[in-house]
Amino acid sequence: MDTFTAVVFLASFALSVLLAKPVIRRLHELKFGQKILEDGPTWHIGKENTPTMGGVIFIAACAFGVLCAATRMAAAYDWRPLVMLGLSLIFGAIGFADDWTKIRHNKNKGITARQKLLLQIAAAALFLTAMRVLGYFDGRLYLPFFRVWAALPWAVYLILCVLIIVGADNAVNLTDGIDGLCSSVTLIVSLFFTAVFLRQGSGAVWFSAALSGGLLGFFLFNKHPAQTFMGDTGSLFLGGAVCAMAFAADMPLMLVPVGIIYILETLSDIIQIVYFRATGGAKHGGKRFFKMAPLHHHLELCGWSEWKIVLVADALTAALCAVSYFFG
Repeated sequence: MDTFTAVVFLASFALSVLLAKPVIRRLHELKFGQKILEDGPTWHIGKENTPTMGGVIFIAACAFGVLCAATRMAAAYDWRPLVMLGLSLIFGAIGFADDWTKIRHNKNKGITARQKLLLQIAAAALFLTAMRVLGYFDGRLYLPFFRVWAALPWAVYLILCVLIIVGADNAVNLTDGIDGLCSSVTLIVSLFFTAVFLRQGSGAVWFSAALSGGLLGFFLFNKHPAQTFMGDTGSLFLGGAVCAMAFAADMPLMLVPVGIIYILETLSDIIQIVYFRATGGAKHGGKRFFKMAPLHHHLELCGWSEWKIVLVADALTAALCAVSYFFG
């Protein structure tokens, strides 16, 4: 890691740590507590009213780190970090609207799925169009491990990549279900893209370094037992950030190996729903494939501790990131 990138990382980390306690204290005062779903694991009831929306900590730290690199961006005429931050902030704003609705109505349901989906589609299309207009990619799709490029018509590329972004954003959101899982997995993914950007000589590294520093600082307060949850504000921001990094590296399909935990969490949810409906649904005693979905709750009910789930998920993510870096 070059010196300036290291400075961006450390600046974001320091701000994240400095902000954490006052932000958590303020969230307590505002009574911005997490509401636990009644059909979730019973032992999660003890987490009721843990301050949520703590994602503002690493969001602020990431934005600060990116702004620290403003002069470098201007000198290099490389505005990718700002475009990447823009997508992440828009998704974070969608999450904020969701969190605020939950808090305002004192329940675990926020804005409707339809509203969220339409906003995500619009944000994804805007991001992709901006990146194309600025010349940061040309509509070709890189196939990891095969190391070949597939040329696609812009309309096809746009539709496909909007689906990738929206799907990935919601998958990251779904992964945020136990202490430290989403923050630590995404930290590893962010470090992976930092290494990729350094190898490419890309200015996008200033965004990934800022995100990595902010997440590391936040994880110190989000690890089990969590002092704060990131909320949809944080998890949707991270989903946008992960997608932004993948597209800035011009390798969105690399999200498959490095984002394996996000995919497994989402697949477990889909399998659970499909299997339940196929075996009769609520009216006819439908069966469940997993003890509970998504996957991290199933593992909890199998006797795994939150720490064990996080460590295994991190180890798997790190291994696939290493394989992807050297052979992808």
